[in-house]
Amino acid sequence: MQTVRQPAVADMFYPGNPHELHRMVITFLNEASKTAEEATVPKAIVAPHAGYIYSGPIAASAYVRLKPAKDQITRVVLLGPSHRVPLLGCACSTAQYFATPLGNIPLDRKTINDIVQLPFVQELDQAHALEHSLEVHLPFLQEVLAEFSLVPIVVGDCPPEQVAELLERVWGGPETLVVVSSDLSHYHDYDTAKQMDAATCQAIESLNVASIDSEHA
Repeated sequence: MQTVRQPAVADMFYPGNPHELHRMVITFLNEASKTAEEATVPKAIVAPHAGYIYSGPIAASAYVRLKPAKDQITRVVLLGPSHRVPLLGCACSTAQYFATPLGNIPLDRKTINDIVQLPFVQELDQAHALEHSLEVHLPFLQEVLAEFSLVPIVVGDCPPEQVAELLERVWGGPETLVVVSSDLSHYHDYDTAKQMDAATCQAIESLNVASIDSEHA
């Protein structure tokens, strides 16, 4: 029997009506395309996971960059932090599909079966059932890509070295996109958040892992 992970935050973080959701995401993408600069298609993106009224325009500014590779990207590795379940290491899902109001997305079971061989990766559906940090990215992916399979990974208490080992297994070539779900800094005033997020971006670009902690992302 094929199992489907149903949406947990439709009608809360984004519209549950497929027509309304489609219009909202397309509007965000169209607005983002007006200011998007010509650039190569990224191998990996960092995008936020708040409600669309807060994070939609920022998420769109990342996802609009993928449009030129609409037919090239056929696998998406999606990593997001665990908000609902205490978790050591990383958790995959046993589902065959993740559903959104826009339709079902097939999971790449072959890749998942490979990475669960790592000692810090497990199959734990409870970690996925109510988790929003992955789900909110799916409608954007459905709108900007053609056909793709998904490798959804909830990340808990997991050192960077282990995440790096996992990513090395799934990195692939131009057919694979890596999406990291993060809202970056939280609960600061605008100027403080802007300064912290700029420092985090610089640390990511310079591969300075030691300077990033839970206060930054």
